[in-house]
Amino acid sequence: MNIKSLLLGSAAALVAVTGARAADAVVVAEPEPVEYVKVCDAYGAGFYYIPGTETCLKIDGYVRADISAGDDAYSGAERDTYDWRARALLRFDARSETELGTLKSFAELRYNFKNGADAETVDLNQATIELGGFRVGAADSQFTSWTNYLGDIINDDVIAEGNYVTNQISYTFTGGNGFSAFAGLEQGGGRADVVFVQSAITGEVIAGSVTNTIQDYTPHVVAGVKFEQGWGSVAAVAGYDSVIEEFGGKVRVDVKFNDTISAWVMGGYQSGWDDAYGVDDAGNDFYVHTKNYYAPWNGDYAVWGGVAAKVTDTATVNAQVGYEADGTVAAALNVGYELVPGFKITPEINYTSFSGGRGDVVEAQGGNKNAFGGILRFQRNF
Repeated sequence: MNIKSLLLGSAAALVAVTGARAADAVVVAEPEPVEYVKVCDAYGAGFYYIPGTETCLKIDGYVRADISAGDDAYSGAERDTYDWRARALLRFDARSETELGTLKSFAELRYNFKNGADAETVDLNQATIELGGFRVGAADSQFTSWTNYLGDIINDDVIAEGNYVTNQISYTFTGGNGFSAFAGLEQGGGRADVVFVQSAITGEVIAGSVTNTIQDYTPHVVAGVKFEQGWGSVAAVAGYDSVIEEFGGKVRVDVKFNDTISAWVMGGYQSGWDDAYGVDDAGNDFYVHTKNYYAPWNGDYAVWGGVAAKVTDTATVNAQVGYEADGTVAAALNVGYELVPGFKITPEINYTSFSGGRGDVVEAQGGNKNAFGGILRFQRNF
């Protein structure tokens, strides 16, 4: 009986201990409340709510590789080998609703690696805040973006239609009938513009550079209007360069003929292109082709045109040609082919015929005044 009692007592104790531990284990394993990421469909695909907030965030971008060969379409320089650039781009788009409308903040970061580590660059391509039609921050000049840049060409701005990233503040009005308008102030800057200097005696041509960043408290001024319908759109923009006190303007028309073919044409004009004469330090006469921040083309006017034809569900042919009054012509043709969803391959050929002061500089620097080249782009969007 003693042995039997001892066995029964041990079994009871073991059951009690096991039960207690099991109860403790259940308490320890109880999951903490989890706030899962929730889709935000108020602003389109790709947005989700930042946990614990009413702010919606979208992160997207691309990875790209560009391989160029032949002559440089911008300078006519002969390449001795491939130009090879890799880029990773990230965009951050955060939005929330307020009593004054949608509050937006947008940032775009670019990481480039070209022809070796010495050409590695990182830049903030855009950082803006928007509310109720007002926008402030760094972005491409609206003189360039308002008319929707140029065509779907890689080397599209051999004859440039405007400048790019600049600090700015603007207000945009959007009507309900396809009409919109904006006005803004900009700091200028971005890429430096080339200035052509030629001796009136020796004919020597020198290429220099100048930036159109404002030097005092007087900003550049830019404004535009646009009308968009199912058939296409008409847009106009004008800018005042407060550094050289001259104007520039553009008008663009886009037409959608059908679901397959579309075309566009744009013209630009600037004041004050007349050569400025003077005397250099050596006493030689010279003249300078001045550059307007809002009109970086060479000459009083420039024209561009292009066409896009969707030849299959996965391939689109794009063609573009541009001409500036100084005499340079730039043409390009490419095919954008989507190999699989999100991955596009684009081969492109370029031709530039340099003339006028720009042609003189190309020739003086040993480039080809009739430049042929090409580029192959691989891009994965996400």
